Amino acid sequence: MLALAWPESLWSLVEARARRSAFLGEATAALGVEARVAVVEDRAEVVGRDPAHRSGYDLVVARGFGPPAVVAECAAPLLRLGGTVVVSDPPGGDASRWPPAGLALVGLEPDGVVREAAAYQRLRQVELCGARYPRRPGVPAKRPLFRST
Repeated sequence: MLALAWPESLWSLVEARARRSAFLGEATAALGVEARVAVVEDRAEVVGRDPAHRSGYDLVVARGFGPPAVVAECAAPLLRLGGTVVVSDPPGGDASRWPPAGLALVGLEPDGVVREAAAYQRLRQVELCGARYPRRPGVPAKRPLFRST
């Protein structure tokens, strides 16, 4: 867990499913980091509209929970200007999955790929995400902002 690696950091874990968020709460308590790690039980689209979270983070770390357009739309509203998204990518992930023109819609730009035991895409917030995003829960997946190859 990154909270253990960076003992001075504060974290918010976003999980929409009650059972999983309960597990995350138990895990943070077992690791002794519950004072620095908050579990937010809600959809990322809702959290991205919440003033307590919007534009409030330097870093968003995401598993690939959906296509790149969905991940970008859900992560960008959470970032401060200059912040970074790090998202897991499939092994041998193709950079064309993250088209610059599509990412620009939410103020992001590609910032490199890390390939170690796994692949990770880095995205940088170069403009604050517009108030239009994220759209209502479920809409990003039904009508993605861009298509990936």
